[in-house]
Amino acid sequence: MSEPTDSSDPVKTSRFTYRQLQGLRHGSTATPLRVVAHIDLDAFYAQCEMVRLGTSRETPLAVRQWDSLIAINYAARPFGITRLISVAEARKLCPGLVLQHVATFREGEGGRWAYRDDSFRNISTEKVSLDPYRAQSRKILQTMKEALATWGVDNTGDETQRPKQEAAAGLEKASIDEVFIDLSPLVYKTLLQRYPELQSGTQDENRDADLPIPPTTALQWDTDCLVDLDKHEAEEDDPDWDDVAMLIGSEIVRSVRNAVWDKLSYTCSAGLGRNKMIAKLGSACNKPNLQTVVRNRAVQNFLGGYKFTQIRMLGGKLGDQITSSFGTEKVSELLNVPLEQLRTKLDDHTASWLYGIIRGDDRSEVNPRTQIKSMLSAKSFRPSINSLDQADKWLHIFAADIYGRLVEDGVLENRRRPRVITLHHRTTQFRSRQIPIPKSTTIDEAMLFDLAKTLLRQIVADGQAWPCSNLSLSVSSFEEGVSNNRAIEGFLVRGDQAKALSHVARPRATDNITNEQPPAEKKRRLDGNKIRQFFGNPSDDAVGEAQGTPQSHIGTISEEVDIPQYTCPRCSTSVSEYEKEEHDDWHFAKDLAQQDREQSRSSQPVPPPKTNPRGATPRGRGGRGGGSRGKPEKGQMRLAFQ
Repeated sequence: MSEPTDSSDPVKTSRFTYRQLQGLRHGSTATPLRVVAHIDLDAFYAQCEMVRLGTSRETPLAVRQWDSLIAINYAARPFGITRLISVAEARKLCPGLVLQHVATFREGEGGRWAYRDDSFRNISTEKVSLDPYRAQSRKILQTMKEALATWGVDNTGDETQRPKQEAAAGLEKASIDEVFIDLSPLVYKTLLQRYPELQSGTQDENRDADLPIPPTTALQWDTDCLVDLDKHEAEEDDPDWDDVAMLIGSEIVRSVRNAVWDKLSYTCSAGLGRNKMIAKLGSACNKPNLQTVVRNRAVQNFLGGYKFTQIRMLGGKLGDQITSSFGTEKVSELLNVPLEQLRTKLDDHTASWLYGIIRGDDRSEVNPRTQIKSMLSAKSFRPSINSLDQADKWLHIFAADIYGRLVEDGVLENRRRPRVITLHHRTTQFRSRQIPIPKSTTIDEAMLFDLAKTLLRQIVADGQAWPCSNLSLSVSSFEEGVSNNRAIEGFLVRGDQAKALSHVARPRATDNITNEQPPAEKKRRLDGNKIRQFFGNPSDDAVGEAQGTPQSHIGTISEEVDIPQYTCPRCSTSVSEYEKEEHDDWHFAKDLAQQDREQSRSSQPVPPPKTNPRGATPRGRGGRGGGSRGKPEKGQMRLAFQ
């Protein structure tokens, strides 16, 4: 016999409040209802070539750069082909493998890239071009934005009455083949459309009241890879609003992924969680072409299967220190260490951050910073080059390469314009020169080439320019919204700018000459009202002097120019912002190589627990995710250790 119902029992309510629901509306990083996605293109370079060549998904294909493999599609991986092996070894493992060399620029053929059958034989006279992949990345990003925009329109096709920014997802391009999306505003809008009862308590006086229980009894996750709940949690027929929000987020992400496939024929994997860290790890769990959902109640079970060194910002020296101090790399074991014990080995800020991050607490914002801050074109010479004529041919290629990217970035429409051009030159020593790009002059390929030649001749005139082992050209310090309507001063070229434009005159400038030594700490700006001074760092390939001596630029810069610097959180190396992406790629390549080495040493993976190590259902291929590259985002602190 069932017990009689006590009419005095309180009405069951949600664990969440109207205030937390409003946090979802505004994209707050603190609300537990937050939904963040990470979308990652599957074997992106390989997919680009598959789409371009029209090869089927079942055809094994690899992308080569000289004699190395830089991308392998999923059809080729069962043959044992990895990035660690040579082209010859790959062909032995899979005789039917399609090998496509990346596009290249060729010395003496102007500044136009092309696909060439013999590129792998001409490493000394050709330079790799990633322009085809950048172009596809832009198309994919635009398609994603268009798909997200459809979620900002109500069911009748009319725009909602709320301001558009409240119904717009924040999209951050994390690299050429991955994006973060803060889905919170779109999820909020959809929640109110599907559950109108939530609108009744959105007034200020009711914000601390509990939300009602969702009127649904079960959620359908059939098309997702759902991470198992924590051991102390049980699947319930009555989900709460965080589960409902995550389900809506998964619908949005699925529609984005479908749009990319339908329009451009690219597959991508995705991860969804309450923050960027969890979403990033989730996207690598089930590849290719699947999405993994990590609900709030599954976070601890999910993270418990990882080494903490796989979590962003926990690699490098900090990860080594934690491993040494506490005798483990496993998140599950580090969870048993109390905060006070962490503080005995780490400073307070680092200990508190670590305590939170291994429990899934990450307040990083999704920053819609899809525009790059600098552009670099470079070539390492093997063997070295020995003449001005050879160098000029490469400068022509660099100028064309950069100009093509500037056009795509909006320089012709005056949307964006770089303010500084820099030349880097390496023999046994390192030198660099920079000058401002005159605002009164239209930027084109010839202008960039002329400025580059001027800088090179400065270096050559100072002697010891040959043999040259590396040459690169960069533009930086972009300004937004450049206007054609200029004050009269803008039409006057005076003093140092006139010198910069004169390719005959050669004003003297102090070199950035350094020997190969460990990186030194960058010095800060001395006075905010004075021209910035830059100090040398052998690892920077940027403007500077040997330690402690300010550089005298080629022509005094008539406006304050900021070339930002970046300190790698993994190895503490300081590099210029335009080298950040290449430096991160270097770490990424090392991580991949280490992972492949570990896998090749053992024929069997580490025995998993009864559930999937990451808690995901065994659909698709398991994978490692995370990594620790990149600088802290807004909302993260810079750890004192680093």
